[in-house]
Amino acid sequence: MSGAARLTVIAAVLALLAAVLPSPAAASDGASLTGLRVVGGDVWHADNVFRVEWDPNPPTPFQSVVRYAVRGPQREALPGYETHTVENPWNLVTVKVPPAPGVYWFEAWNHVTMDVGSADGPRVAVPLYFDDAQPPAVSVSAPAWVAAGTRVPIRVAPPTPPLPLSRIQGYAVSVDAAAGASPCALADRCAPAEIDLPVGGAPGAVSLPTPPEGVSYVHAVAVSGSGKRSARATTLAIGVDGTPPQVQLDGSPGGWAAGPVTVTAIASDPLSGMASTGPGGPETAIEVDGGPPLLAPGATVSATVAGEGNHRVAYWGRDAVGNAGDGSLPFARPAATTVRIDETEPTVRFAAGDPGDPERIEATVSDRLSGPAADRGRIELRPVGSTGRFQALPTEVGHGRLVARWSSDDYPRGAYELRAVGYDAAGNPAASTRGADGAPLVLHNPVKGVARLAFGFGADKLVFQRCTRADGARRCHRAVIRSFAKRPTSRALPCCHGALVGGRLLTGDGEPLPGQSVGVVETFARGARTGTRTTTVTTDARGAFRAWLAPGPSRRVSAQFDGTHRLTRASGLRLRLRVRAGVHLRVSTTRVKVGGAPVVFHGLVVHPEARIPPTGLPVHLEFRLPGTAWAEFRTLQTDSAGRFAYPYTFSDDDSNGVRFLFRAFVPATGNWAYAPAASRPQAVTG
Repeated sequence: MSGAARLTVIAAVLALLAAVLPSPAAASDGASLTGLRVVGGDVWHADNVFRVEWDPNPPTPFQSVVRYAVRGPQREALPGYETHTVENPWNLVTVKVPPAPGVYWFEAWNHVTMDVGSADGPRVAVPLYFDDAQPPAVSVSAPAWVAAGTRVPIRVAPPTPPLPLSRIQGYAVSVDAAAGASPCALADRCAPAEIDLPVGGAPGAVSLPTPPEGVSYVHAVAVSGSGKRSARATTLAIGVDGTPPQVQLDGSPGGWAAGPVTVTAIASDPLSGMASTGPGGPETAIEVDGGPPLLAPGATVSATVAGEGNHRVAYWGRDAVGNAGDGSLPFARPAATTVRIDETEPTVRFAAGDPGDPERIEATVSDRLSGPAADRGRIELRPVGSTGRFQALPTEVGHGRLVARWSSDDYPRGAYELRAVGYDAAGNPAASTRGADGAPLVLHNPVKGVARLAFGFGADKLVFQRCTRADGARRCHRAVIRSFAKRPTSRALPCCHGALVGGRLLTGDGEPLPGQSVGVVETFARGARTGTRTTTVTTDARGAFRAWLAPGPSRRVSAQFDGTHRLTRASGLRLRLRVRAGVHLRVSTTRVKVGGAPVVFHGLVVHPEARIPPTGLPVHLEFRLPGTAWAEFRTLQTDSAGRFAYPYTFSDDDSNGVRFLFRAFVPATGNWAYAPAASRPQAVTG
């Protein structure tokens, strides 16, 4: 059969099929596919793999298959893309389009096989929309800070061209605490539910719930028609501030002030800040005594509080997002303090004196408002008639009283005027010279009973021997001195002897002062081991006292009565006790042959309670003949222990048969604590 005849037969078969098909809804011409569609709809896809389905072909007596192919945008054949066949009853296939974004076509048709031949039915097609390009980054704007509890307003601007083929279907926006986060779960695309602003590429705004207080980050991406997102998310830091500023008040005295007070409120906010931005921006406020608040833009404001009494000062601040500590909910009430002002000086007056303690001086300080100061005030004095400054006395302050103690013994006799200076708690001073009777307070020194101290060698009496030399003889007689005024102020003693001193303590009228402590002070000469020594004794019923001075070096001796609250200080005569050093001399022999062996002089300087210099002491060896004076013939130096030795040879024939007297003499030196002294003479015959 020829080809033309075969086609004629096939056409007839197709017509017959159309005649016997049960319903035109199943196939309009008996050979066309119906219900051809893309799974997921005719929308842009981000992947180049598509699933296509169609309605199943109805049963026929002829064998038929479905053939399909992927075509280009103009339904042209694509190189490498062949026609495929699907056996019935399959009606679903998966196809892949080229990797370049674009609109491709899925074309399909029925192919029928009969005994007389085969034929293709009409071709049907559906578009395949493929776009995997990621949109450019977007621009985002949002406030730098927002208040807690308010939504975050975010404005998104579309990306700049070139845009994806599928255009922009919307924007995904999120806010969180991570700087590197993304608004979509997947790295390259966003689900439809993740699109917050479906504006079709037009600019728009969206608001998100407020994140926790602190710094958070807004993230935004553009989403293409195929769901692909911007490769880079745009991130913008925003802050959330839900705390009002912290405000401190400078200039408040804390206690009482003596005049108007200028206070300054200083606000600080670590989050949105207090930088002044004009009306509606951050501000700081001070309110005095419930009056209209004084407001100032920015972080500081000052106000002056004036007038006596107590003033309530409240202060608060409002930060850049409107958090205000003015008491509006949910914030606390403003901070407040009390400024106290007292401009009136206190009242100061001397109290009556105490006859039993005339050196104690007291004044009272009173103030009706702030009260007397607890730590300020003084009592002063100066000689009557003087134009010089008052001299402050040591003063104790407390409980509205000023108490001073005047050491009147340190001042000359005469009249002294007194002044009390008191302060109230606000610092207002007041001075007064008035006593309890309203007259100026004047004290006449001595204000205490006068004490007199008699002091000297001996106790009740001084007994000693007075000796004189005449015609080569020494004559002594016993002397007794009872009056302290006639006793000598200086005495000399041999080494290692003590001395008795004594005295009487009397009033100015000569009455004894029993039971009083008197200090006997010994001040030792330079070179002594002890500098000073004080012995305290107590007067007896006659006001008398005595003290034994232990052996030791030369010294000055004084007696001192320190006085009491009712008696003046007193001191006796300053005595001098000169103690001679102990000098010992020995000779090796009392008879020496002229020109023979030498006589050796050995000696020792006794030094109780004194130091011999490391270089020793000078010792003069002296001699004399009967009827002549002592003459030095050699000067030696002791060692540090006071020892010395010297050999001497008689070489002069004139010394033969002559009896010589020898002695050692220790002179006074600047660093030796004893008076000059000589040893007992030693006789040597030549």
